[in-house]
Amino acid sequence: MPNTPEQQPRPGRARRVTVDPEGPVLVEGPVEVTAADGTVARSDRFVVAVCACRRTRTPPWCDTSHRRRTRDADATKDTP
Repeated sequence: MPNTPEQQPRPGRARRVTVDPEGPVLVEGPVEVTAADGTVARSDRFVVAVCACRRTRTPPWCDTSHRRRTRDADATKDTP
């Protein structure tokens, strides 16, 4: 819970958070994410994707590692 004035949400403007059950949590920015170990990651982007599946190589930000990787059936065929 925010406890300093600069951490308090701005009155009159709610943050929009969109949860994708098969992907990241989208948060209107700017945002500051505090990890369990106390490290802080900031982003000033207008929307950020926060990883929810823990497969990302760039925590806490989503790098789309949650997507399934499939090969096109035609790409696996041998060409003459």
